[in-house]
Amino acid sequence: MHNTEETSPTHYDAILLAGFGGPEGQDDVIPFLRNVTRGRGIPEERLEEVATHYRHFGGVSPINDHNRQLKAALEAELERRGIDLPVLWGNRNWAPYLGEALEEAESRGFRSLIAIATSAYSSYSSCRQYREDLWGALESSGTHGTITIDKVRQFFDHPGFVTPFIDGVDEAITVCEADFGAAALSDDVEVLFATHSIPTADAERSGPRDVDFGHGGAYAAQHNAVAEVVMLAVEQRRAERASTAEPLAPVPWQLVYQSRSGAPSTPWLEPDINDAIAELPAAGRRRVIVVPLGFVSDHMEVMWDLDNEARETAEQSGLSMIRVATPGTNRDYVSGLVDLVLERRDGTPVAERPAMTALGPWFDVCRPACCENARLGFKPALAGIAP
Repeated sequence: MHNTEETSPTHYDAILLAGFGGPEGQDDVIPFLRNVTRGRGIPEERLEEVATHYRHFGGVSPINDHNRQLKAALEAELERRGIDLPVLWGNRNWAPYLGEALEEAESRGFRSLIAIATSAYSSYSSCRQYREDLWGALESSGTHGTITIDKVRQFFDHPGFVTPFIDGVDEAITVCEADFGAAALSDDVEVLFATHSIPTADAERSGPRDVDFGHGGAYAAQHNAVAEVVMLAVEQRRAERASTAEPLAPVPWQLVYQSRSGAPSTPWLEPDINDAIAELPAAGRRRVIVVPLGFVSDHMEVMWDLDNEARETAEQSGLSMIRVATPGTNRDYVSGLVDLVLERRDGTPVAERPAMTALGPWFDVCRPACCENARLGFKPALAGIAP
């Protein structure tokens, strides 16, 4: 499954930070949601329902500010290392759009870009749709044929992405050890790794078609593999802290899903985080640790669905809750993203590329039909063996 064809050094003129985008005022909310759901037939009343989440925060999603901060952090890390690569920024669903970033690239004389998508895992919405929108941006900006764009590999198990979660879960576990005692954690505490739910049909088609990842496709397999790595690392730290020679029972964990937005008749990945939380008291749990494993920053799905709805469910269930931070601009994460760029620039052999699960390192060039969306059909997409 690992690639062998993208290991020749490649010159790049600049980095393109490809974001999701988000509204920055009340008047932006509905137009933004129409952009996100275009072609899916989502009724206006459903958009209005989701809009209340944004209006709760003044109509402003934090995601654009997060990308401004990430862009600045990348620039600082590149400067620290003495790497002359400007960073451009464009979004899929709101200004500044990808096409605007490509127009800027053309005006500055940049012809070869390496893209970093703010999404770590494999699925239609988290990978292929970025690749399709990058292709579309080349067309809409009139730069197709003059600008080329490569894309860093999916980085779900890169140490730069995973290490902040290990540190965050370990910090939360340390707090729980102080509150409940180390020996009681396996009874009192459960860790829920949360990610965005997607339609089951999309999940089953995530990843390359020549590999059987089991239920949930590559999307679920990648999340489960990373969660396992996180918990193994945390349990090792717990053992090193323990003052007893007796082995500690591991803290239970599970992968859960959030932010479902489809029709009730359409199967989506489960269990929902709120359903999972509601079941914890029956198992004797007193606290839940929520880890936003599927997210790179604290954007709306984290602020509303976890910090608001999930926390409310925990309180109603008589549980205290700790929510672990996303990578954001964590130095390990930012440094890891730069490493991914240099990996492509320098043509690092696959055997020398870091990966913390047996699934990686993921490939640079996506296979035919990778992350297909059966409902929408195929659109041209860059960074693939075939569009």
